[in-house]
Order: sequence, then structure tokens, then C-alpha cells
Amino acid sequence: MSFLLIATVILVFIVVFQIAKASEYVSVLKGEEKTREQSNRINGFLMISFLVLGLIGVYWCNELFYHKTLLAQTSASKEGENIDLMLKITFAITGVVFLLTQILLFYFAWKYQEKEGRKAEYFPHSNTLEIIWTVVPAVFLLVLVVFGLKFWFHITGPAPKDAIEVEITGKQFNWIYRYPGADGIFGKTYYKNINDEKSNPLGQLWDDPNNQDDIVETSELHIPVGHPVKLIIHSRDVIHDVGLSAFRLKMDAVPGIPTTMWFTPQFTTQQMRERTGDPDYVYEISCDQMCGPGHFGMRGIIVVDTEADYAKWLKSQKSNYATLFPDKQPNAAGADSTKPVAAVVPATAGAKQ
Repeated sequence: MSFLLIATVILVFIVVFQIAKASEYVSVLKGEEKTREQSNRINGFLMISFLVLGLIGVYWCNELFYHKTLLAQTSASKEGENIDLMLKITFAITGVVFLLTQILLFYFAWKYQEKEGRKAEYFPHSNTLEIIWTVVPAVFLLVLVVFGLKFWFHITGPAPKDAIEVEITGKQFNWIYRYPGADGIFGKTYYKNINDEKSNPLGQLWDDPNNQDDIVETSELHIPVGHPVKLIIHSRDVIHDVGLSAFRLKMDAVPGIPTTMWFTPQFTTQQMRERTGDPDYVYEISCDQMCGPGHFGMRGIIVVDTEADYAKWLKSQKSNYATLFPDKQPNAAGADSTKPVAAVVPATAGAKQ
């Protein structure tokens, strides 16, 4: 099929080239006036042909590839449904404008080509037209901007009180995730304490008791389905961007300036595999900001669990402090000092107690 398409395109170019050459030879014989008229007829025919073939191509591509796009899948977050609505409204408005303008553009080029006895009408200015093509687009754009600001302020505003808080930190070229543990409070960090060799990728201050139950992960981000999740986003080096395409969200990770957004997952990873028919489907975190030579490989994995599976996974995790200092007793607020801190994390981890 690919070879056939390439061959067809090449053939079309050859035909057009031959027509142009034949037209050039005819112009020598017939003179400039006749040549211009013939050239206009050829261009008019090509314009209307391109219009018809272009619209057929758009329809064909839509049939072939629409099911592979994100729009064919329901948003994996409840908040993302608003983003989908905004996209559909935008596509509807711009799609109608695109079809009308392009059809008229190519049709007029064919319909009003130069002919003997036809005289073009010319007028330099029209206040009515100026007002129409200024005011109408401005109104539609204002509506789209209002929709966008409304949804943006929603996902970047205060999260629900029971939201699970997770820190996500970008660095060249991977993501680091931190959960606050049983006390629901993140321990303090200091950038000068960052040391990958000593297993302290976030610069945690070990004299801060709140750090002793914080869980640090670099492989996967686990979150529960149907529960609000607030992401607190950082960067260790350059500007990154947390892209959650399945959830219809994205947010910059800026060095020294924490950013936040929240969402509510509505399908577990397993449910999404069943909905897409892809047994290997995973939710991905992409870096949507060019951040260096390894940018292409900066891919993270999100696992959306059931509430029970999420609680089970959380209890199985060991805090970074306990891993580094196994001989010391953890001192997390509300935790039994004789047990691993992660083992007493409640199901609503992340909510401040």
C-alpha cells in the first residue's frame, strides 16, 4: 500500500510536469494571450481536482487513523472529560470554518477563472466586511478562552481535602516519585543534599522526623482509582513537563518553583487494557518539554490500582530512611516504632492527619 501511494504521487507529479511543458510549447506557437487563457484553465482544473481529492483524503485518513488517536478513547480522568469537551467544541468551530473557507477558496479559483468577456469587480474597502471578520472570530475565541481558563483553574486550584499527595520530580532523564508516609507530611529537602550515590536523589534532610517515613520510588507511580490525586511537581535541573496524555493533563516542572495539578483516575490499568483491547497498555508520563539529548527516553509509568491493591502496594513499600539506616528506629507520627513505617500507612495515604 505504501509503495502504491508513493508511485501514485510520483505519477501525478510527472503528469503535471508534462502538462506544464506542453503548455510552454503551445505558448510559443499561439502567443501570450492564448497561453495565459490556457494556463488559467489548467490551474482552475487542478484547483477543483485538488479540492475533491483533498477532501477524500481527509475522510480516508480519518477512517484509517481516528481509532488510534486519544479522542477515540475516553479520558482516563474525570477532569479530563472537560478537556475533551473543550477540544470537541474547538474542533467543531475550526472544522466548520476550515471546510467553508477551503471549499470556497478552491471553488472560486475554478469558477471565476479568466474568460473572454468577463471583467473582475474591484473595491478597495468595506466596513461591513471588516467588522464581520473581526468581531465574529473574536467572539468565538473569547468563548474558547473562557472555557480553557475555567478548566485550567479547576485542575490547578485547591485539590479536595481527601486528595492523595504525591511529589514527582523530573531530572535528566527520568522521574522520581515521593509519598509522604503515615504522617501525611513530606519531610524537608535541600538541593545541596542531593546525592544519587548515597541514595538521596531528592536531598532529604535526615534530621527531619517527617522524612523518616517518606517513600521514594523511581520505577512506577502507583495511584488508586476513583480517588483525587494531587501532584506536586519539581525539577532537579532544567525545565521538564509532566505530560499525562491519557488523563488529558500536563504541567511544567520548573527548577526552584513547585507546580501542582490534581485529577481523579476513573479506570484502573487493567480496565484500560480491556477497554483498548491492548493487554500491554500502560499509562505513561512523558516529558513534553525538550530537556536535553536523552529527552526522547524520559518515560514514566503510572499504575492505577483498585483501592485495595493500592493500600497493599503502599504497605509493601519501605521508606528511604529505613532502607539507608536499617539500624535506626523510624519515628513517624502515629507509627509503631517496632514496625516498618510503610506497614501502617492508612488507605487514605497523603491526607494530612
